Amino acid sequence: FEDVERVAEMLLADDLADVGESDVDADFVRNQWSAPGVDLSEDAWVITDPNATIVAHANLSPDGEGKVKSWGVVHPEHRARGLGAALLDRLEARATERLRGMASAVLHIGLTDTDTAAAALVRARGFEHVRTFRHLQIDLDRSPLDPGEPPAGIENRGIEPKRDLRRVHAIFVEAFSGEWGYRVIPFEEWVGLEVETPSYDPSLWLLATDGDEAVGALSGIVWGDRGWVGELGVRAPWRGRGIASALLRRAFATFATRGLARVMLNVDSENSTGAVRLYEGVGMRTLRAWDVYEKHVV
Repeated sequence: FEDVERVAEMLLADDLADVGESDVDADFVRNQWSAPGVDLSEDAWVITDPNATIVAHANLSPDGEGKVKSWGVVHPEHRARGLGAALLDRLEARATERLRGMASAVLHIGLTDTDTAAAALVRARGFEHVRTFRHLQIDLDRSPLDPGEPPAGIENRGIEPKRDLRRVHAIFVEAFSGEWGYRVIPFEEWVGLEVETPSYDPSLWLLATDGDEAVGALSGIVWGDRGWVGELGVRAPWRGRGIASALLRRAFATFATRGLARVMLNVDSENSTGAVRLYEGVGMRTLRAWDVYEKHVV
């Protein structure tokens, strides 16, 4: 992990060149490298210049049976020198090694939608575009926020982990089943991914209830100087009542008490539940978009 800060600096330079602002930092990199199943000695690479400055980075991680996901970045001052192609060679070779023997073996790679050169590179290697995601953001003024009232009959509250984590997990499974790329993660694995991590803070998680029935949930974390909404789900029979909006406003108010200047989340642009409209309706704006490309590697 000694390269975390230097990789974060390179990612910042890339974002500023392409987007004009950034939503990544050392906490983001550290979280990616700490994901279960990641072996940094085999699954992550950096390229340095003669001064030992990191000028490119890529890594991959498991994403369910027969699938790995990856991303990579080249410093804007070192593009068009073959570094991206070299990293893609490593990603494909490692994905093939990890997935050898599986009936279906898929490598996903995420690219900023403005990086036309990288898109041309992966397309030339046989990757196909399969999805576009957005990072949305709301700016806070660091002062207390009024979250307003939840819909009639609904209570929004913080979670009690021992009692509520299984209910939160069940809500997310029910809410996201059928969405593109979603796989049902068993509770124990989900705990390893979302709870047994340095960024887990139960005071940032919320549960919506209708009487004794758990009907909606939200998970949150803090990375660097910003809050992130990790997952937000409402069970189908309770949708359309403003529960998700109320959970978001409550989360924004909680993040504001931490003195944070912004809150972000990641969403599938083609989400079937109209999630993008929901987020824009509570004041969020698109900061950037990134495309997912797919290739069968074995």
